[in-house]
Amino acid sequence: MKYIFVAGAPGSKWSSVVKNIYYSPNIDRSDYSDERTYHHDADGGVMHLMHLGAYFDPGMEFDLPEDMTTLTKEQAEILFDKPFSGTGVRIVKSHIFSYYENVKYLKELWPECPVILVHRPNDACLGWWVRCGHFNITYPKYDKYYVDLKTMAKIIDRQNEGLMQAWHGKLGTLPSFDNTFTMKGGLITFNNLETCGFCRIEPPPEQYRQDYKIKEINVKVL
Repeated sequence: MKYIFVAGAPGSKWSSVVKNIYYSPNIDRSDYSDERTYHHDADGGVMHLMHLGAYFDPGMEFDLPEDMTTLTKEQAEILFDKPFSGTGVRIVKSHIFSYYENVKYLKELWPECPVILVHRPNDACLGWWVRCGHFNITYPKYDKYYVDLKTMAKIIDRQNEGLMQAWHGKLGTLPSFDNTFTMKGGLITFNNLETCGFCRIEPPPEQYRQDYKIKEINVKVL
């Protein structure tokens, strides 16, 4: 397994989902640099590191086409591997992975690689993204693809619609470590330890424990 793909609309809190599996000993963290970080205090007055590692999206540092199906597997891997130089599983995260055809593309070309879907309602996503800094977020930069607040709202709606198509579809499953969580089309997870188990990676240290219900996040692994 070379990759873990992560999909979620802006404001879905997907960065916290990534952060809390990123420190698994199985993850390649060579995409980390100080320039690829962003801190915010949206949770209540204390600055926390929330964005870390490479982000992939149209117009971002690691530019992807909106329609991933235009790329061959080889072309896509050249793009995915650009920020990495180490060993281990590489987390590749992009908002545009939320579009249904892109999720389908990822599962068809890398069937052994998990796709983590992170969902929150449209208005909750938009409100949280604005609270976290909106177009003043320093990394990643959102202005080229998402343009303005009105466009951002429309794109969040569209990305969540595509993600929900994948969520309820039949794009393949991974073996479950606990049949309680086996669902048609994927595996519902309730915390980051279950997500690590479904992705077949070791859990991170204790300080990176995350309960998705408390954080009002919905997560599914395909």
